[in-house]
Amino acid sequence: MSVKTILAVGLCKGLHLAARLLHRGGTAMPGSRALKLCPDLPARLAKGVEILVITGTNGKTTSSRIAEQALRDAGLDVLANRSGANLLSGITTELALNSSLTGHCKKKYAVIECDEAAARTALGLLKPKAVLVTNLFRDQLDRYGEVTHTLRNIREGLEKTPETVLCLNADCSLTASLAGDLPNPVVWYGMDKSAADPAAKPSQLSDASRCIRCKTEYEYDYVTYGHLGGFRCPKCGYSRPAADVAVTAIEELGADGSLARVRVDGEERRLSVNLPALYNIYNAVGVLAAVRQLGVSTEDALHAAATFRCGFGRMEKFDLGAGGTRVMLVKNPAGCNQVLRFLSSLPEELELAILLNDNDADGTDISWIWDVDFELLPGFGDRLKKVIVSGKRAADLAVRLKYAGLAAEKVEAEPSYDALAERLGKAQVPVYVMPTYTALLDFRPQLIKRCGGADFWEG
Repeated sequence: MSVKTILAVGLCKGLHLAARLLHRGGTAMPGSRALKLCPDLPARLAKGVEILVITGTNGKTTSSRIAEQALRDAGLDVLANRSGANLLSGITTELALNSSLTGHCKKKYAVIECDEAAARTALGLLKPKAVLVTNLFRDQLDRYGEVTHTLRNIREGLEKTPETVLCLNADCSLTASLAGDLPNPVVWYGMDKSAADPAAKPSQLSDASRCIRCKTEYEYDYVTYGHLGGFRCPKCGYSRPAADVAVTAIEELGADGSLARVRVDGEERRLSVNLPALYNIYNAVGVLAAVRQLGVSTEDALHAAATFRCGFGRMEKFDLGAGGTRVMLVKNPAGCNQVLRFLSSLPEELELAILLNDNDADGTDISWIWDVDFELLPGFGDRLKKVIVSGKRAADLAVRLKYAGLAAEKVEAEPSYDALAERLGKAQVPVYVMPTYTALLDFRPQLIKRCGGADFWEG
């Protein structure tokens, strides 16, 4: 037994208890203090635990929720950082809370959501059984830099754990490139051409328009969204690998859920996802590939995708207003575009609220809003009743919507989150709220006050 471990775990537990007594989250700070006392504490606490780490730009939280539910459905004793505190400090807090003072983790399995930048350090400490990489898109340039820098962070983390099984998105040319650099065993997942919209084209503002190996422009046999799809380089031959777990058909993209066909072990199965939008099908099929590496059956994984409860701000639904209110966190152009495309597919009338902040956790550089396809909004026509802008950078957002061609009378500003919630409660049509991260933290309590629900650290 290590005195340093006992002191670090004790400190973490004590600070967490104090934070909760003060009605604060206590998700990251206790772990941060414990790491100063014992920098390798995560490695000590992770010994003997079979861990699935989920990282990537978009889809981490939703994928983690599905994976946790799958392990629970399989009867496995699992811990997870449900609060979304996905830096090393938050991961350390979660491990410490589930461990004895001597550093023995009380759970056999763990699902850990991991920030892409934190993966560089966390993966080597945790030595996970499997790592699911969802996708890589440009995100928070002031923090991550270019997307290739994010890729390098993940690669350097994986270099420290060569025995880990990699579950990689075959449709993402950036993510797929990890397999060529590392000795790890790989399981591929993705969408086959038969599941793709034949009219979809690569984004003109693609984060990966040229081959990562030889810089030649990619050609595509099909596109799902962004730079994802059947990519191939006409010069060096780098191309999308065949998926081991593949979506073969999209049967339904509804307002509350999705249906698809998926091929697993050569057999066609039906995949029901308890959330709408194409990107959530990606999340579900990625988890299906990953949890099987921890011994979870296909049946339990499919059941979890159909029944899990969505995470904090990820298509979260509140009983506010005549048509209800959905909250959909946005943080980068790729994710925001997918939300807009989902909304464009709905037949119903709606109101939209967009909350834009530029705090450190959001990314202080908000130039990304000019890469978002807000030009879709005028095409909603009379279905779109109103767009309400709020947050610290609401004025910048209003300017962006003006240049997107949205009629001025459809855009209104509401600086008060309390007043915004009151207003949404009077809406006669469904309302969709698109907040950045700190805006979500600030606005969501107004929804909980009116509709009930758990605080963010309670999942």
